[in-house]
Amino acid sequence: MDKIIELDITDLAFDGQAVAHLDGKVVFLNAGLPGETVRARITRSKRNFNEAIVLDILKKSDERIEPVCRHFSECGGCSWQDLRYEKQLEIKKNHVVSCIERIGGLDHVTTHDVIGSSEIFGYRNKMEFSFNVHSQLGFTLGLHKRKQYADIFDLTECHLPCEIFGKIVQWFREYIKRNKISVYDVQNHTGSVRFLVIRQAKNTSDLMINIVTNYGECAFAKDLVNEMTSQFPEITTIVHNQNGQKSNIAVGEMETVLFGDGYITEKLLGQSFRIRANSFFQTNSLQAERLYQTAFEMLEPDQKDIVLDLYCGTGTITICLAPMVARVTGVELVEDAITVAWENAGLNHCANVTFVQADVKDFLKNPDNDLNQFDIVISDPPRSGMHPKVLKRLIEIAPEKILYISCNPATFARDAKDIVASGYELPKVQPVDMFPHTRHIETVAMFNQNNRNSPGA
Repeated sequence: MDKIIELDITDLAFDGQAVAHLDGKVVFLNAGLPGETVRARITRSKRNFNEAIVLDILKKSDERIEPVCRHFSECGGCSWQDLRYEKQLEIKKNHVVSCIERIGGLDHVTTHDVIGSSEIFGYRNKMEFSFNVHSQLGFTLGLHKRKQYADIFDLTECHLPCEIFGKIVQWFREYIKRNKISVYDVQNHTGSVRFLVIRQAKNTSDLMINIVTNYGECAFAKDLVNEMTSQFPEITTIVHNQNGQKSNIAVGEMETVLFGDGYITEKLLGQSFRIRANSFFQTNSLQAERLYQTAFEMLEPDQKDIVLDLYCGTGTITICLAPMVARVTGVELVEDAITVAWENAGLNHCANVTFVQADVKDFLKNPDNDLNQFDIVISDPPRSGMHPKVLKRLIEIAPEKILYISCNPATFARDAKDIVASGYELPKVQPVDMFPHTRHIETVAMFNQNNRNSPGA
């Protein structure tokens, strides 16, 4: 189909695409902002919607701004960088409200204004940069092109992390070229270097370099450490991870520390956390503190409370909450995450925490676990939300309070519908923006039993 038309953009969809309407059908566009009139080409026509590519912007929105990054037009990382930040927050709040009302069927919940990020650039503490064999350039090192997962462009700058990230990427690209080191080919599964991963703690400035390669020793390790640390003295540790899996993910199966301690240390709410190359950690450290502070204010913990923290990861919430309650038990499926959680508990001298390595649904159905002891359950599930069996069992346990932290408004609203139907109240939700210039939004919600007083909205 090659129909060219004019369209008035009315909204942005959950996936960041612009939304217009034509002949009673929704049209999803690859660009454009609410309030703009565009000339577009219809590229796909389905029964309930069309897809289109913007050719020209005929009328610009007052909310449009000039993106700061030279890669904005091709990069898939921050598709809202051309939209004024205050408007981004407004749209994200509307997405949360829409999900709660449309999916959850809950029309009496107060959704507060989004807590914006104190830093809208330079906020990310971790970035993964991919290598890709290129027929003309030899190879590229950078980020994925927008909506083209298999195509990587050569990155020269990125404004989401600190400026040093872009400098390290450019230096490493030239190092690989100069030393004729082979790059991994995702089609043929040959070659060596796959990813460059950089992590920097915001509150301590520790800086980690993680080189992810195919199976095999890092023959250039000694030379790399000497040159890289000389060029960038800010680096505190360098590690090498081997990953021979065909799935193209920057996770190592075998790790060797090449320089430093093999971890960086970050601080959140006065607690210290060691972060290793393959550890999960919130990628916006400063905003993570605000997220947890907001959650704990809604929770109103008591020194007598016994808490169950589901999907606890490396234990950040568990450990930050520990000084405020009697005991906390964290449950997480990933064994490495539990190992790190215990390490961090020891680092912070937390004597009242316990970590259990188990699938959450298996933990909840195990008759040997005394679940009635828990006054509070915290759930911070993946984007898919809580497994149906987890949700059902949680409702059966009926703790006094359920604190739900979500990174997906749609699955949160789905789960909230069932929790409220079981007899809990949901007076308010608080969105928190962890990722400026993207469509992502976190939501914090407190569910209270009906026979208890709920925090004021």
